Amino acid sequence: EYIHYYNHERIKLKLKGLSPVQYRNQPSYV
Repeated sequence: EYIHYYNHERIKLKLKGLSPVQYRNQPSYV
């Protein structure tokens, strides 16, 4: 649960600096 939450938060932070297309192309998107 913690790992999933942590990764989800990091993804949201990254999204702020990326366009939706770039966001989906990030290797860490999964």
